[in-house]
Amino acid sequence: MPPETLDFEEPIAAVLKEIEALNQLPATDARDREIESLQRRLVSVRSDLYKSLTPWQRVLVARHPNRPGLGDFIERLFTGFTEIHGDRRYADDHALMTGFADFKGQPVLLLGHVKGSDTKEKIFHNFGYARPEGYRKAMRAMRLAEKFSRPVVVFVDTPAAYPGIESEERGVAEAIAVNLRDMMLLDSPIVVIVSGEGGSGGALGIAVGDAVLMQEHAIYSVIPPEGCAAILWRDANKKVEAAEALKLTAPDLLKAGIIDRVIPEPVGGAHADPDATIAFVDGVLDDVLREVSALDSEVRLARRYDKFRNMGKLGVDFVDEGTS
Repeated sequence: MPPETLDFEEPIAAVLKEIEALNQLPATDARDREIESLQRRLVSVRSDLYKSLTPWQRVLVARHPNRPGLGDFIERLFTGFTEIHGDRRYADDHALMTGFADFKGQPVLLLGHVKGSDTKEKIFHNFGYARPEGYRKAMRAMRLAEKFSRPVVVFVDTPAAYPGIESEERGVAEAIAVNLRDMMLLDSPIVVIVSGEGGSGGALGIAVGDAVLMQEHAIYSVIPPEGCAAILWRDANKKVEAAEALKLTAPDLLKAGIIDRVIPEPVGGAHADPDATIAFVDGVLDDVLREVSALDSEVRLARRYDKFRNMGKLGVDFVDEGTS
C-alpha cells in the first residue's frame, strides 16, 4: 500500500498510486525507467507543495501518524537507553518516557512524550496526553541527571496535558508549575526539541531549556487551533483562521524569539523520509549540545533565565498597523 497522505497532498497521492501500480507489474527495463521518472516527479511535486504550506497545513503535517516519534529517535540516535519508571508518589505515566542513554559516547538523560503508533499503543500512552504523575516523574529523572552531571535532551510532542478530572484532582497545574520553576534552576545543560505538536502547558511543562529547537514543520502554541476557534468564534470550523492567528509555526516562533533554531526537514516533511529527518536532528543536536555543555554553570543558568524573562517583550504581533 502507498504511504498515508494528508488531504492537501492529493497531487502526491496520485503519483504514489502510479508508482504502486507499476510496482505490481513484472520487472522490466521500461517499467524501471517509468518508476524512476515518477520518483523524480514525486520529489518535484512534494517540493512545490511544501514550499508554501499554510499554518493549518503545518498543523496537519505535525500530527501525521507516520511522523518520527521519541521511540524512533531513541532507536537511531542513542545507545544503551535505560528507562526510569514512576514518580515515587502515585504511578508511572506512559505518556511521558524518560531514561538514561548515550549520545555519541556522552551520557545524557532523555525525556519526551510518546503518542503510540497503533490503536493499542495510543491507548496505552494516552495519545501523548501526560498526567501530573508524568511531569513529576520527569522532574525526578531530571534531578538524577543534575546529581550525575548529565545533560538533558527533551523531545516535545503532545496535544496538551491530560484535561480529565483525575488529572485535575492530582494537581496537574501544580505539577507543571513546579517543573517550570525547577527546570529554570536545574544545574544541567538542557536542550529542548519540539518534534511534533507543542501543545499548551502540556508541552511547556518539560520545555524550559538552554536551547529550544523546533523541527521545520512542527507546531508550538498556547492552545490547539480547534480549541482557540471554539473559544473565540464558538465555531471549531474556524480552525484554519485560528492556526493563522496563533503564529504557531517555526518561522513565526523564531522571529518572536520563542525558539532558538529551526531544524530542517526533508522535502515532503518528516513522515516522508524518517531517516533523513533523524539525520538532520542528529547534526543540529550534536552542535547545540556541545555549545550549551561548554558554558560555565553560572553563565548557562543566567542565560536560561534571561531567555525566558525576555519572551514577549518584543511585541511583534501586538502593534496595530498604521499607528506611530
